[in-house]
Amino acid sequence: MPLQAVMIVVDNSESSRNGDYQPSRFDAQADAINIVFESITQSNPESSVGLMSMGGKGPEVLSTLTTERGKLLDGLHRTRKKISGSSHLATGIQIASLALKHRQNKSQRQRIIVFVCSPVADDEKKLVSLAKKMKKGNIDIDFVLFGDLDDDDVEKKLGAFNNAVKTNENSHLIVIPPSGKLLSDQLITTPILLGEGAASGAGGPAEVGGDFGDFDFDPSTDPELALALRMSMEEENARQAKAAKEDDDAANKTNLEGIQEEGEDQPLLNDQGEPSGSGSSQDKKDNKKDDGDKMDTS
Repeated sequence: MPLQAVMIVVDNSESSRNGDYQPSRFDAQADAINIVFESITQSNPESSVGLMSMGGKGPEVLSTLTTERGKLLDGLHRTRKKISGSSHLATGIQIASLALKHRQNKSQRQRIIVFVCSPVADDEKKLVSLAKKMKKGNIDIDFVLFGDLDDDDVEKKLGAFNNAVKTNENSHLIVIPPSGKLLSDQLITTPILLGEGAASGAGGPAEVGGDFGDFDFDPSTDPELALALRMSMEEENARQAKAAKEDDDAANKTNLEGIQEEGEDQPLLNDQGEPSGSGSSQDKKDNKKDDGDKMDTS
């Protein structure tokens, strides 16, 4: 994964109490957020992750961008006591984008991952307008829509947002219906964690194909192994790139050391015992004689 600054938005609305994901939708999010944090920071130690909620009385920043897992866990613990109300999706995304502007490393790629398990009150036109604003600001937006929702308009609204914001498939809409699998296990096999090698499938977890080199297996059967292989491959690619760069630098240094400056191998004194490069004594005498032959016309 590239160097990133990621804000994760958790849905702590009243709908997150639902038990279609054991033990609840909120706890399923907490487990998935832990996996997302681990994947981002292990892929690039200089990447940072922040956390905020969008339910209750309104969006709240729980942790600014950090590399410390404990700050996110503390934020989730505090939010568990504030599960109520409805989600404020548009406002939450706007606040998350402001938090990204305060990132210390401006070379970090901006990204927002939003977990949605409740109805979305914002109208589609407002969301599309916000998506265009995020696209203009070069902010990638990923949605994780999960749970058995009665409102079919939620996926439609998020789909419209995704179509307006994505550039080169950098933003994703992942739809994960209830099943016997953990939310975190299903999330591991999606493009959000696996990158562009995975293809998102509407209505279910993303499928991965041809992304593990010589490892021919279905990542959905063992998500943890898929994530471990992905990280191992990225680390090996980074190691090889670093080694190649060091070899190039060493070769360039050797070539420069072999180049001699002009006159570097010339002796300090010539055969007459005079400094080399200053001309012979005979040349000096000839020059002096020429000066004496010149007529003074003044």
